[in-house]
Amino acid sequence: MTSGTDLIPAPRNVVAGSGEVRLTAHSQLYAGPGAEGVGRWLRAVLGAATGLPLREGRELDDTEGDGIGLLLDPHLGPEEYRLVSDPAGVLVEGGSAAGVFWGAQTLRQLLGPAAYRRAAVEPDRTWAVPHLTIEDSPRFPWRGLMLDVARHFMPKEGVLRHLDLMAAHKLNVFHFHLTDDQGWRLRIERYPRLTEVGSWRTRTKFGHRASPLWDEKPHGGFYTQDDIREIVAYAAERHITVVPEIDVPGHSQAAIAAYPELGNTDVIDTASLSVWDSWGISPNVLAPTDNTLRFYEGVFEEVLGLFPSEFVHIGGDECRKDQWRASPAAQARIKELGLADEDELQSWFIGHFAKWLSARGRRLIGWDEILEGGIAEGAAVSSWRGYGGGIAAARAGHDVVMCPEQHVYLDHRQADGADEPVPIGFVRTLEDVYRFEPVPAGLDESEARRILGTQANVWTEVMEDQARVDYQAFPRLAAFAEVAWSALPAPGERDFADFERRMAEHYRRLDALGVAYRPPTGPLPWQQRPGVLGRPIDGPPPNR
Repeated sequence: MTSGTDLIPAPRNVVAGSGEVRLTAHSQLYAGPGAEGVGRWLRAVLGAATGLPLREGRELDDTEGDGIGLLLDPHLGPEEYRLVSDPAGVLVEGGSAAGVFWGAQTLRQLLGPAAYRRAAVEPDRTWAVPHLTIEDSPRFPWRGLMLDVARHFMPKEGVLRHLDLMAAHKLNVFHFHLTDDQGWRLRIERYPRLTEVGSWRTRTKFGHRASPLWDEKPHGGFYTQDDIREIVAYAAERHITVVPEIDVPGHSQAAIAAYPELGNTDVIDTASLSVWDSWGISPNVLAPTDNTLRFYEGVFEEVLGLFPSEFVHIGGDECRKDQWRASPAAQARIKELGLADEDELQSWFIGHFAKWLSARGRRLIGWDEILEGGIAEGAAVSSWRGYGGGIAAARAGHDVVMCPEQHVYLDHRQADGADEPVPIGFVRTLEDVYRFEPVPAGLDESEARRILGTQANVWTEVMEDQARVDYQAFPRLAAFAEVAWSALPAPGERDFADFERRMAEHYRRLDALGVAYRPPTGPLPWQQRPGVLGRPIDGPPPNR
């Protein structure tokens, strides 16, 4: 590829030509039937960056020579696109509006890093697209990013910005982690105390949970239902599906602090609980009662009204069962249901919501612990503890999203240097992420088809603001996006040197977008957190 086509993620096929299409004050943009939304988006971002009017063409012929056409082509796959730049102008065709949109993202890259600015900084600049033909389609239908806003709240504007960054990298699933022990971030109208009480904590641990440091100011925030409607609509305009996560039955201390009757009241004084101010896994879990089931059915009814996604994530991970073992009510429930143990009790709890969601035309997805004690028919699994859960789920006929902690948890540190801020977990370099393979060896063809795709996860215990999230996510998210989109060779055969070369141009795009990424040379002075304790793990991560 030439420097003008240093594209990320790498397209399937590029054939270079010998000239260029120059956009001018006379250029028009025509969006055919079904592509009008992409046309509005492209005119807005390119109009702002270039200062060109890009007037609306009434027909494709209006784009002849120096314009842009956007069309649907039913012969292409749903997210497939073809971009042709030649003497007739620039034509982007997609199998659906999503395909056209991904082609428009490629077009924006072809125009150079300045096309990512919000105002024209070079009034006399020549805006040119090299003559070429690109044919491209994604490897996986699920190309996800999970953002934890429970540990540290990200205001709505930051979430919308995050969606723009996802779209720029052709990622299409936003897993929105909205509830946890440290905060409940979604307004539920019938249960107002979830946000009145559960959305803020009095102070916050600074660093790993073993750190002696505290930020003593209150921390909190939540999204109103109109905020959520705006986020979902903004995502949909960018062909991103928002999958909400409401955690049950563990990671629920914020909910119990708001409504103490949800907890195991026969074991502890749940009325004395507050929203948790430290990190780790809280022992305070939901009681397996009919009252709890009805309460969360009420929560999920409002969730379904806000999020049209096929999948709803219910967590299901890291549920400590000590309180259930000590609870006469929980033990009576195990006996009443004829269950073997507490693992089967959790399976019953999760299974209840799998059936409840299925009856409403939705599907449950949960972390791989939902396999323990049996998994409900139709449920999907986010395989986070390694490949093992995903392999077991795929072999049992369940759909899987691969997001193993050892490979694509972006809270893990990017280098082993002493200046790496709040170092958590294994070292996962840009190259490590680039060599991640979502489909594990050993699956047959039908089992491998159960891998819907892959997802990178951003847990924010040690990310107190947007700049820290940027630092941990980028540039590794760019490598992950290529893994999720492009048909790459086996991990050891991938051309990382070529990816690094293309990243030189991509860093300039990130600069224009205002992303506070980790520079290749290491953290800048203001990105460091000297003296803040992390939890680094030495050696290579287990590949299990």
